[in-house]
Amino acid sequence: MTFSLVATDLDGTLLRPDHTVSARNRAALARVTAAGAKHVIVTGRAVSWTRSVFDELGYRGLAVCGQGAQVYHAGEGRLLTSITLDRQLARLAAERLSAELGDARFAVSRAGLSGEVVIERGYHYDSLLPVRVVADRAELWSEPILKLYVHHDDYDDDRLTAYARKICQGLVDVTHAGTGIIELLPPGLSKAVGLSLAARKLGVRAADTIAFGDMPNDVTMFKWAAHGVAMANAHADLLEVADEITLSNLEDGVAVVLERLFP
Repeated sequence: MTFSLVATDLDGTLLRPDHTVSARNRAALARVTAAGAKHVIVTGRAVSWTRSVFDELGYRGLAVCGQGAQVYHAGEGRLLTSITLDRQLARLAAERLSAELGDARFAVSRAGLSGEVVIERGYHYDSLLPVRVVADRAELWSEPILKLYVHHDDYDDDRLTAYARKICQGLVDVTHAGTGIIELLPPGLSKAVGLSLAARKLGVRAADTIAFGDMPNDVTMFKWAAHGVAMANAHADLLEVADEITLSNLEDGVAVVLERLFP
């Protein structure tokens, strides 16, 4: 197999559990670019939450952020595309979920290059990445947003995802992006949408693309790309559609595959 585009998710995939990129993964990505292929980061994180990774890698290319909402040129520091979630739809979705599920809690990722992640009190948050806590839910809708997060103490991730899809059907799309991360998105938005836009700008086809991921939000990317590689630590939904399974992110599974394809 030969590929001219390598698309990598970040958390749980290219990044180790401590949110760093290993020396082996760095070397493997260097092989990719030395061979003339392109590397595109495709992440659920907004640009503001991804800059630390760009800096660590010296990344200068295109990146797909915010579950496909943002196509960002890291070298030029500018957004090429940006899709926002209608705040009235987000508020209505939150109202429906609260009415049906009871004590649901919410957070938002704000639009723009410096967009904050803002959480209301009681929203369960377990990450090294920065957030701002607000006392009034109304503050979540005070500025344009990329997406809405929902959390509920009484439901695991898979059950909450299923309930949110049923309750919000026809209003917003719902995806499971990581442990404790259930996101409500503009209808039709996905990583595949953002990656297809980035690939078009680079003059690369889906048939020339290999993608790496670990969570259900990577399913659309796998279906778009010619070859999807799931990490050993991947969610069962992604393992089911993967063309190949590699080692875990802790074991540099991305590098294991790239070293074989780009010797």
